[in-house]
Amino acid sequence: MSNKIIEVENLQTAFMAEKGELISVDEVTFHLEPGETIGIVGESGCGKSVTSLSIMRLLGKNGYIKNGSVKMNGKELNKLTEAEMRQVRGNQISMIFQEPMTSLNPVYTIGNQMMEGIKLHLKMSTKDASAYAFDMLKQVKIPRPEEVMNEYPHALSGGMRQRVMIAMALSCKPKLLIADEPTTALDVTIQAQILELMKELREESDTAIMLITHDLGVIAEMADKVLVMYAGQVVEEADVFTLFDEPRHPYTKGLIESIPHLEYEEHKRLYSIPGMVPTLQQMPKGCRFHTRCPYATEKCLHEKPPLSSINKGKIHKVRCWLVEEEEHLTKTKSIEEVQV
Repeated sequence: MSNKIIEVENLQTAFMAEKGELISVDEVTFHLEPGETIGIVGESGCGKSVTSLSIMRLLGKNGYIKNGSVKMNGKELNKLTEAEMRQVRGNQISMIFQEPMTSLNPVYTIGNQMMEGIKLHLKMSTKDASAYAFDMLKQVKIPRPEEVMNEYPHALSGGMRQRVMIAMALSCKPKLLIADEPTTALDVTIQAQILELMKELREESDTAIMLITHDLGVIAEMADKVLVMYAGQVVEEADVFTLFDEPRHPYTKGLIESIPHLEYEEHKRLYSIPGMVPTLQQMPKGCRFHTRCPYATEKCLHEKPPLSSINKGKIHKVRCWLVEEEEHLTKTKSIEEVQV
């Protein structure tokens, strides 16, 4: 029997615009087991958040899953009714959104907002739900939880609001936690505290985590395996050690090279990938990264590369014609040496 909590297979998400259908996420595949963390990294506009919203079925009236499968413990989420999906959200799958101030309702107290989900999913009385919410605030190490229960979101700092969001997300002990840029706009001290809190909760409850971020430092600290996304597609997939030690896709190499280092020379400019992520309306043919890639060939301009495995010993997949050719040459050379 499969031990996979979530299985995403060839996910393709589209949005209907005035000029027709636009594909936002294309052929995304991954799975997660209990206690495992996957990092999804890439620039803004690469499809990271849309992937998570597709799993939660929170795409709005113009968005829909066009193709592919999303299974939770073997159950196809795409086939659930909206009422059935509401029982999954916040219960089996919880999400920490990017900006807690816009995710919390400004006209309700923290206690009321926490108790709503607890009463719905855990079927507790108001008194028991209040006590449970209080315990959850203590678990995420919020100071003076009694007072926070009666405060409104605007009275809390960014770090406190994010802790409240984590407490709400974990109150029903979900099997999968989706964290969309959980440390954005927080100072480095609070970032470290939030990440440490997520680690502790993962170890205690064996919750799987889907961590979405553009910060490779966070990925290195938290993730077991990594998906690198560009223009709605996965361009590289590997375990976290392989990705940082042996990046193969030019985009992944560019992201890693863009990380600031203390040993940089004083007057040396920080590396940046030239150009911008293409819009959905102007998606390039062939390899979607070819407009920014220094190694692009004629083949890259016209033919779409597949996501191919390049390492038999580990899970390492890359979507790049250059890597495909390198692997082919290496295999050919190995066969010739064996024959000799």
